[in-house]
Parts: sequence; C-alpha cells; structure tokens
Amino acid sequence: MLFEKSKLMKLPRNVLIGHKVIERSAELCNDLGLNGEVIIATGPTTRKVAGQLTADTLEENGYEPNLIEIEKASHKEVDRVVELGKELDNKFIVGVGGGKVIDVAKVASSKLKTQFISVPTAASHDGIASGRASIMDGEDKVSVESTPPIGVIADTYILSKAPWRLTCSGCADIISNYTAIKDWELARKLRNDEYSNYSAALSKMTAEELAENRDSIKKGLEESAWIVVKGLISSGVAMSIAGSSRPASGAEHKFSHMLDRIAPKPALHGEQCGVGSILMMYLHGGDWKDLKYILKEIGAPTDAETLNIDPETIIKALTNAHKIRPERYTILGNEGLTKEAARKLAKETEVI
Repeated sequence: MLFEKSKLMKLPRNVLIGHKVIERSAELCNDLGLNGEVIIATGPTTRKVAGQLTADTLEENGYEPNLIEIEKASHKEVDRVVELGKELDNKFIVGVGGGKVIDVAKVASSKLKTQFISVPTAASHDGIASGRASIMDGEDKVSVESTPPIGVIADTYILSKAPWRLTCSGCADIISNYTAIKDWELARKLRNDEYSNYSAALSKMTAEELAENRDSIKKGLEESAWIVVKGLISSGVAMSIAGSSRPASGAEHKFSHMLDRIAPKPALHGEQCGVGSILMMYLHGGDWKDLKYILKEIGAPTDAETLNIDPETIIKALTNAHKIRPERYTILGNEGLTKEAARKLAKETEVI
C-alpha cells in the first residue's frame, strides 16, 4: 500500500530565554529576517513593564514600532489590531504582556498572515508558544486555532518580577499535563483518536521535570522563572508537534473552562486546571495525592477554598464539564458525572 501520510508542524524558530534578554529584541528580529514596521501589542500595565521598552529597543535599531494597548481578549480587540495592520506595509506583530495580549496578537497575526513574536511578562500559562488562543465570544471564552509564534523572548528578570500567584498558576498548568496525557491515551484506546507518542512524551517529561525541580521554585528567585517558562514553552511546542492542544488539555481544562462560565469570580486558568487535574487523576485511578502534594509545595491552590470558589460551583462545573468541546473524549465520557458522583469525587479528594 502506498504511504501518503503528510503533516505540517509549525514551531517557534528562535527562542531567547534569560536575564534581560528583552534588550536583545532587535537581534532576534534580525535573525528571523524581520524588518520594517512592527505592531507592538501590549496592555496598559505591561506597557510600563516591558511594552514600551520593547518598542524603544526596536526603534533604536531601525524598526518602526506602532504601539496598541489591548484591554481584553475579545474579537473586537483582535479586529483593532487587524485594522492597524492593514494600514502598514511589511509588518509583523510582537505581543508583549500576559495571556490576553498574547492571545489577541496571536489571532491577529493569523488573520493578517504575518509573523508573530511572543514576549510574555508573566509565566502563567502555556499559550506562550502554542498555536491556540482563548478569546471571549459573547459571554463565553472559546479556544481558537492560530499560528504559533515564530519567536519567543522570555526575559527571566521581568518574569521574576510578576506577581508570584501568576508563576504558581503557570506551574499548575504544566502539572495538569499529567492528566491531559491520560485522557489522550484513553481517547486513542476507545476512539482511535490520532495520537503522537513524541508530543505526549515531551508533555509528560515537561510536567515531570517541573515536579522534580519544585524545590527550586521560590518567590523572588529568577531561576524559578527560568524553570517555569522553559516548561511552558516546552508544552507549547508539544501542542505544535501534535497539531492540537491534546498534549496539554484534557478533562481538567474542560473543568476550568466550565468554571470560567459559571463562577461569579473564576480563579486563574492554571490554578483551576491544577485542581481539575487532582480530580481527574482520581477518576483515572492515578496517584492524585502525590499530584496534590506537588501543587501544595509549589504554592498553587488544591481545593475550592484556596481557589476562592464556592463548593457548589465546583460540583456544578464537574457535572457540566463534559459539555465543553464534546468532540474531545476524556475520562468524563459523553454523559459526564452525576451530581452524586461529582460530590463524592470532590469530597474524596478533599477539594470541597
């Protein structure tokens, strides 16, 4: 039989990590062959932290920066960036900020069919180097396919100055890879879903490395930012290799997305995924106690109280999580959990 399988993998080409590497932004852009006008997408706060510095550095090296401030991750904000881009020739986009800014810049670059460079100001999520973005669609947050960044600039000095809670959230997002992989393996066995051994191994190894180095993850240490951001980038690369978010997103992410919909005040994405991972590891029959211990040591939430979310909202999220991306098979199945099963699960794991 003739072999005709083919696959396109889009990965970051240049990744610059380290102390004050943001000052070498122009160097990375030059290495990638980027020149001319550049859109610097940033936020009101992150502009002061790194956005203006990036613009000034690029301008000093012959680039023409156009700053635009992003308020939230919405289609309206994406359209604002796209409209600006249409007015410029030979442009590329640099997203300098947190998850909202990077997601908007990522989607806008896909629409403009131009290159995108990711400059995170907090190590809080694995969207830094992935081809997925979370954008508000009305009242709901939806996952949108986009182009991964061609380059990543992760300045550990800036990242280490971010609120510690954001770094802990990034750690929890990485730890949740453990259950995402278990769900992916289950979907391969029961649904014959396409599966990549390489990306699954990379994702699992990323979680294991973070767990093994958790003693080095301490508030105020620049080395902590180095460990965490490397893991987040590695997770993003695993998703790019797989061509989907499967290596880092399973039932624990469905749980988190449902909390985003129903909780009066949701916690951070990674925080919710970490707690979701404890719950889903229990359902998989794995060592959920070890997972909980790791998250506690890092300083990430492990229950409803530390998430600051009402226990009944946790139960409601568990019973409805399967409705998020129903085409993606996980341990929750197609029917989800009954209220009684959800309550028992949350109590057994001491989440409520």
